[in-house]
Amino acid sequence: MKEDQFRQNYKKAVNQMKANEAMKRNVEQAVRAQRQEQKKPRRTLYIAASIVIAAGIGLAAPSVWNQVNAPTAVPDTEVAQVEPVAPSGSVVIPKMELPDMASGVSADMIGLVVYQNNIYTQSGTSIEAANIEALRGEKLGTTTGGIDEWSGKDDYIELASNIGAVDIYAVKGYDPAFRVMSYEVIDGQVFAQLYDMTNGITVSSGADLIGKLQLEGRVASAQWEGYDSWNNGLQQLQPLAADESLGSFIAALYAAQPVAEDDARVANIYDGQDRKIIYVTLADNTRVQLVLFGEGFVRYSNAPVFFEVEPGAFQSFWDSLGE
Repeated sequence: MKEDQFRQNYKKAVNQMKANEAMKRNVEQAVRAQRQEQKKPRRTLYIAASIVIAAGIGLAAPSVWNQVNAPTAVPDTEVAQVEPVAPSGSVVIPKMELPDMASGVSADMIGLVVYQNNIYTQSGTSIEAANIEALRGEKLGTTTGGIDEWSGKDDYIELASNIGAVDIYAVKGYDPAFRVMSYEVIDGQVFAQLYDMTNGITVSSGADLIGKLQLEGRVASAQWEGYDSWNNGLQQLQPLAADESLGSFIAALYAAQPVAEDDARVANIYDGQDRKIIYVTLADNTRVQLVLFGEGFVRYSNAPVFFEVEPGAFQSFWDSLGE
């Protein structure tokens, strides 16, 4: 899968993880989506791992999201944990479930970091090397590495990761409960990657997830790319004015209704090619990538949720991008 923002190779990879039986149906869906994208060259700052869910760009169909700290057997004398129920119109994204190595389904892992008992995964937002220092906040610790296809629950301890031993920092201007940064200097060259915590949350509108990216009022520049260009690695980026039209679309996206990835409305959304990708560079020089689907949905990164934008606002913006 393509990650246009990250242009340098970083040789840290993992092979495969075993996933539980409940993942099979969604893995098959993701594989169908991924096959459409296989012609795409992968350009990343880190070639960390990528799950069948196209990490960081939201152009595949992930589903590896269940309770990460699910209890083992619950004694009869205890009350079993109850799965959270989403309020009407909301989508609950459970914490990521650890792999069940006994099942026969395999999938690659995305880059991940465990911080404060939560799993952060490779972000759909990128930063250029020249802007890393300005965004690097307080040091939070150093990862231990060690997570691979054989890892069990006991391996997912604080600051474990599958990216090796790397320093982890807060990102200036963002809540560490949502975003952290890995940072490393190799032969005088700085490497960094953002990681977002997009699981274990309830999403009632676009503001609950997209709002954490802080798009409103902070757009410095923007571009867009058609599906054919993206799919063939052509990088035929078109200018997108950071004007009232874009601002109105972002406001509509904040108000958009969440749609779970297993909802019938998006079940076959990756079968088609009616997609456009927009790249929004913010005042802090972070670059956010969003995928627009012609059916009226928007997706950010690998979060297992789509956003259904008000039809009039979506169509007006979609048409303004051209063909």
